[in-house]
Amino acid sequence: MSKERKIRIGITQGDTNGVGYEVIMKCFTSNDILDLCVPIIYGSSKIMNYHRKALGIQTTQLNITRNAGYVKENSLNLVEVINGEVKIELGQPGKQAGNAAFVALEAAVNDLKKGVIDVLVTAPISKENIHSEAFSFPGHTEYLETSLGDGKKALMVLCSEAMKVALVTTHVPVAKIAQSINKDVIVEKLHIFNDSLQRDFNIQKPRIAVLGLNPHCGDNGVIGSEEKEIIEPAIQQANDEQVLCFGPYAADGFFGNSQYRRFDGVLAMYHDQGLAPFKAIAMDDGVNVTAGLPFVRTSPDHGTGYDIAGQGIASEKSMRQAIFTAIDIFTNRYRWDEMYQNPLKKQYFDKGKDNVVLDLTKIENEDPMG
Repeated sequence: MSKERKIRIGITQGDTNGVGYEVIMKCFTSNDILDLCVPIIYGSSKIMNYHRKALGIQTTQLNITRNAGYVKENSLNLVEVINGEVKIELGQPGKQAGNAAFVALEAAVNDLKKGVIDVLVTAPISKENIHSEAFSFPGHTEYLETSLGDGKKALMVLCSEAMKVALVTTHVPVAKIAQSINKDVIVEKLHIFNDSLQRDFNIQKPRIAVLGLNPHCGDNGVIGSEEKEIIEPAIQQANDEQVLCFGPYAADGFFGNSQYRRFDGVLAMYHDQGLAPFKAIAMDDGVNVTAGLPFVRTSPDHGTGYDIAGQGIASEKSMRQAIFTAIDIFTNRYRWDEMYQNPLKKQYFDKGKDNVVLDLTKIENEDPMG
């Protein structure tokens, strides 16, 4: 990123029958965010105007272009990527809406890879409507891993001021969760999460709580053996590899007693185990972050909101926070990379000689839960 220009944020329109345009427009009713970034919506001015009239929302000045390379810094920008008409049926699922969402997503991802935009913020999609031969993924996370990962693995992280929750498995049927979990996968996710907490969120030596899979963490094998056979060995290996992680903890008591407050991050085994308590606590301002990839992507933590689409009551707090979080992560990564790109060699350690090594494991590895 050039230091001379603002961060360029690509924002996809999401499902055109949902609340995507509503929450986007509500974020830009004033010029406040324009001081921090250059917002670029990927979508259709006709569709946006339809939502604007239906909801009576007036945005800041809008610049319409067909190329994200030609945007105005002090305006809300929209890149026209939709050719032809798209039928709008607010609150109703439809394949046209899904196709329009994919076209916008694909255009934004291509510009992100080319460096035309710096970060990506995605409005909610309907996984059923967007699914096609071109988009055969369970969700944004899996698509972005394939499109932007360059071999790196993505990690879904839900974050707020209250907590940061990452998932070992994401959009997996409940019947297949247990067989999708093994020691190597958990260790891999712990490393990605640990790196993200440091580089993306500027947390030094983060402490991560790991949840169990079974009720009561298996009750020593009475209810299940995954904790003893898979999760505990994974925690031990990750600790041996300098990741400070603890557990496993039974999810109900862990969240019920607010034990998450003692940790910098929580690794859940499956989607609803982590997201149900997260959304109960931070639904209004929660943000979905795709960690582990070379590019920054965030999203509001809610869905398409078909049940309230067109009513003007959708909250823009999560979308606004997604924009702010994308800016923060991009800035944190820039500073982290600048700081560590040419680290000085440690001159105090002489290989082959006796060295005094201070053992900090008793301090750093002390379980916050006691």
